[in-house]
Amino acid sequence: MENKSLVIMAGGASSRMKKSLEELSDHKKVPGDIYHKSLIPVGKNGTPFLYYLVKNAWDAGYTHLYLITGPENQPFRNFVRDNMPFGFKTFFAIQHIPAGRKKPLGTADALQQCMDQFPELNETLFTVCNGDNLYSVRALHDLRKDRKTPNALISYASSGFDYKDERISKFAVMEVTDDGFLKRIIEKPEKEQLSNYKDSLGEIRVSMNIFSFYGKDIYPFIRDCPLDPVRDEKELPKAVANMVHELPDSVLCIPRSEPIPDLTSAADIPILKKME
Repeated sequence: MENKSLVIMAGGASSRMKKSLEELSDHKKVPGDIYHKSLIPVGKNGTPFLYYLVKNAWDAGYTHLYLITGPENQPFRNFVRDNMPFGFKTFFAIQHIPAGRKKPLGTADALQQCMDQFPELNETLFTVCNGDNLYSVRALHDLRKDRKTPNALISYASSGFDYKDERISKFAVMEVTDDGFLKRIIEKPEKEQLSNYKDSLGEIRVSMNIFSFYGKDIYPFIRDCPLDPVRDEKELPKAVANMVHELPDSVLCIPRSEPIPDLTSAADIPILKKME
């Protein structure tokens, strides 16, 4: 079964992104007078960040693009539909906020709503990733290759990021079996405990929320994902952790070592501004 579909959790603006938004866009807003972080102009020519991610996906061989965003982001949908010069079959999934809540229910819920709105994803392989990380063509292509299990993720070597332990501890680190399967995901470990998670090569393996799933395998776990007690959201890494706990050797870890420019830290802004 060939993986031709990419699901991007595009979301919207974020309060923790305010400084980065202002520095990158010089206080400009995207069409419709709504801040949308994936459309922040970056690079030497002020090209929207999302363009680079979508281009990498196209170059990696994906043909179907699913963008998850909120119901208030019609300007985002219009802009993407009119300005992305690629041949994707493009679909927009809307993550609705449940009654009684003020914010979305999290990334596991976002993927569930996308799969409910586009049932074909339940019958196929697809890749899902964040909209504020610039994954390389090679990483995106790795998740399209034939493999011994339908579910996989990119397992990044922390040494490839050139980050200090304080920032690494804000990510999800992983325990990987000797056969290369995901054993456990540890969200935001204590900085002093990071060395406990080194693999046989002395690397700390980090998940940057880029996965490939067979729809029927992951769906029960995103549907039944519990709320995180702190963030009060259903988080995709927790759903994956629950899957490998119940189904050992069900998620293959594909190793890579490379930096990932992203929009979550002002420290990455100089890198983003240099992109062609």
